[in-house]
Amino acid sequence: MKKIAIVGAGPTGIYTFFSLLKKNVPLSITVYEQADEAGVGMPYSNEDNSKMMLANIASIEIPPVFLTYIDWLRQQDDAHLARYRVDRASLHVRQFLPRILLGEYFRDQFVQLVAVARAQGFEVNVHEACQVTDLEATETGVKLWVENELAAERFDLAVIATGHVWPDESTSTRTFFPSPWSGLMEANIRACNVGIMGTSLSGIDAAMAVVVQHGEFVESDDGQLQFNLDPQSQALNITLMSRSGVLPEADFYCPIPYDPLKVVTENAIQREIDAGADGLLDRVFRLIVQELEQADPQWSARIALQTLNADTINEAWFADRKKHDPFHWAQTNLDEVERNKRDKRTVAWRYTILRLHEKVEEIVPYLSEQDVQRFTSGLARIFIDNYAAIPSQSIRRLLALREAGIINILALGQDYEMKVEENQTRIFNQQNSWSFDVFIDARGQQALKTKDLPFPTLRQQLLATGEEIPDVGDDYTLQEPALARGHIAFGALPYLMHDRPFVQGITACAEIGAAMARAITQPASWSRRRLPFMEV
Repeated sequence: MKKIAIVGAGPTGIYTFFSLLKKNVPLSITVYEQADEAGVGMPYSNEDNSKMMLANIASIEIPPVFLTYIDWLRQQDDAHLARYRVDRASLHVRQFLPRILLGEYFRDQFVQLVAVARAQGFEVNVHEACQVTDLEATETGVKLWVENELAAERFDLAVIATGHVWPDESTSTRTFFPSPWSGLMEANIRACNVGIMGTSLSGIDAAMAVVVQHGEFVESDDGQLQFNLDPQSQALNITLMSRSGVLPEADFYCPIPYDPLKVVTENAIQREIDAGADGLLDRVFRLIVQELEQADPQWSARIALQTLNADTINEAWFADRKKHDPFHWAQTNLDEVERNKRDKRTVAWRYTILRLHEKVEEIVPYLSEQDVQRFTSGLARIFIDNYAAIPSQSIRRLLALREAGIINILALGQDYEMKVEENQTRIFNQQNSWSFDVFIDARGQQALKTKDLPFPTLRQQLLATGEEIPDVGDDYTLQEPALARGHIAFGALPYLMHDRPFVQGITACAEIGAAMARAITQPASWSRRRLPFMEV
């Protein structure tokens, strides 16, 4: 019976376990989870989120384990759903619900996984509140150490599924939080001038974590949402900021599963990759133009798509938003997407961009260093803006805060500096400066390198081979050092972002988990190309 260690029991670890179970070959599986409960995952845990924070994925998109998310929800009693202000009668597959509720679903599926695996003859051990402190690749497998244990345990395969990596809570202060998941949920934020770096869902969620300490959202009988600020919290003011100062779109209606693309097919992308790195980005951009023109000729003409290139399309994409007040634009966009959802109308250009990002991502490992930077500052921003459209309810809450006079948005421009001081954080550019009593950095997950690995022996083994970024095969097993081949599957998302900039999300976790499960029976067939480090 082969011995498998799964380090991390969030979605990636769960889907890996589930994929191993489906092979029907009994294994010895040991799961290590540093949180108190295995099977939840930090983005969905009760400790790191509030009931106000919505998961940016609906049941129709979540790969099921034993049950679909919607079927699991329908099994819950009314009182339990009511704790999250969820009405059973209104449940539907495209609904965005609290992250904590999704965490409960994953926890329940994990518990079932353990029971079913044991019933099928698997040996399963689960270690909760247990941190893995080191890993070492050896000729016969992997050594694994946990805190407070001097002796290592040996495994045939170690699956690294540690998920997102945020700054430790010890780096937070009373006035500065390096991420929304670095102690913000437990902090008592006074009514003061609060700055939040980031205007995406993470930034909006950080704002929600603050405002619920100072008032409440109330929905009227006609469905209008307003925020009632506590009388003693009149000093509360929140500023969301980013370089552009634009807000994301509200999530839009489209067919799921996705319809196939007509021009930018897998074969078309492979032909361009085979033609070489020189001009690859520009050749693929021409395919993108053809796809968009076929899908939505009116929109393509309106933005003069034929006159744009991989460098200028970014400005055209955001031009309309930059012309208008962000809150007025958000209200108009919200009204539009809600009409489209009601009428089940798909906006062709939005849907085409959504389907394009996964296909176009395939070229990233083959781009020249210069084109990686061009892609990062151009098309990547468009794709991220499109697929990271946020729940309509989050937009409604933001607009309610604006109506209450609590929140505003600041466009910093491309060149700004941030100085964290003992009692305040200052942001300044060439024209202005701003000071905040409390500051939250909500810019999201950053790509990580080998030097950031929390396992010192494995880190040194990788660095000794010159692996600045972990090099993995199609089953995500490490290709270097040679000792690690077939023994360490590396599915930690932040370290994969250098050549898969859109890898975040539950669907990616499921795909990675299924691939890593293959490592137990077959070797990797190819290796991802090492790249210049890229930040999106």
